[in-house]
Amino acid sequence: MSWPKKSLVGRAVTDVHTGRLERSLSALTAGGALITAAEIFFEHDRASFGNRWMWVPVALGPVGAVAGVAGFASKRAAHTLLPLASATIVANGLQGTYLHARGVSQRPGGWSNARYNLEMGPPLLAPLLMTMVGGMGLLASLLRRER
Repeated sequence: MSWPKKSLVGRAVTDVHTGRLERSLSALTAGGALITAAEIFFEHDRASFGNRWMWVPVALGPVGAVAGVAGFASKRAAHTLLPLASATIVANGLQGTYLHARGVSQRPGGWSNARYNLEMGPPLLAPLLMTMVGGMGLLASLLRRER
């Protein structure tokens, strides 16, 4: 019986050092998109989906998950579908940050009462989590594939 020269951990460390993370980051993008979309759903449901744009990041979660799984399974999808879906997710995350900042400013006192409005209003930095998930997908599409 022949044992591999490197353990699974050793191979993973080598992949990180050589920039071979396409499949791993694609899978993390898929998982992150679903988890983030679920969290966004619960938070936006709590706000009764008062703005129609609140549905967009919820809908983009499954899109990011499908693109991430496709990028994990196929090199071609990792260079076509994944960056397209990820760029859309990044754009939506940035849009969400703007909309949340606008929501904070529309509360009584606006930014002059920032300490209270940042705690009680829409979470200002939460949409950047969605942006980070999209960024992982973009990065995955740029890296080399694991062996």
